Amino acid sequence: MEVEMKIRGLMMDPVTNVPIVVLKEVDTDAVLPIWVGSYEANAIALEIEKVATPRPMTHDLLKSLLVGFDAEIRRVVVTELRDDTFYAVIWVERQGKLMSVDSRPSDALALALRMDCPIFVDKEVLLKAKVSASSPEPVNAEELRKWLEGLGDDDMGKYKM
Repeated sequence: MEVEMKIRGLMMDPVTNVPIVVLKEVDTDAVLPIWVGSYEANAIALEIEKVATPRPMTHDLLKSLLVGFDAEIRRVVVTELRDDTFYAVIWVERQGKLMSVDSRPSDALALALRMDCPIFVDKEVLLKAKVSASSPEPVNAEELRKWLEGLGDDDMGKYKM
C-alpha cells in the first residue's frame, strides 16, 4: 500500500549539516525526512523556488527527453528503506506501456516536481523509518521527526544554494 506525500520543504540537518528533503503525508501531519546530497538538494530547491537557469540542469534535460519522446511520469514511489538507504522507482508511461525505472529518491523527487506528478511512499517504508528512528543508534531521530512534524510554513524558509 502506498501513501501520497508532498514535498514540504528543504532544510539542513542541524547535526550533520546535510540537506534533508521533508515529505509530508497528504492526509495527516506525518513527515518523512530523507537526507540527500547537496547537488540533489539544489536541483530540488531550484524547482521549488522556480529559479530559471541559463542552461538546462540534468533534471530539466530528463524532462525535455521525456516530453520529446511523448512519455509521461505517472508517479514516483519511495519503495524501500534498507540499511538506512532509501530506494525509489519512477513509473513512466509511453504509448500505453508502463515501465518502472530504478532511481535515487532525490532524483525521483526532483523529476516529480518538474513533471508535476504525484509522489508516494510505500507504507512499509514509513513503518520501517519509524522503527529505525526509535532505535538508539540514530542521533535523536525520533525527536527530529517530531520537531519536523511541528514546523510551520515560516519555519521551512528557503534553502540556501
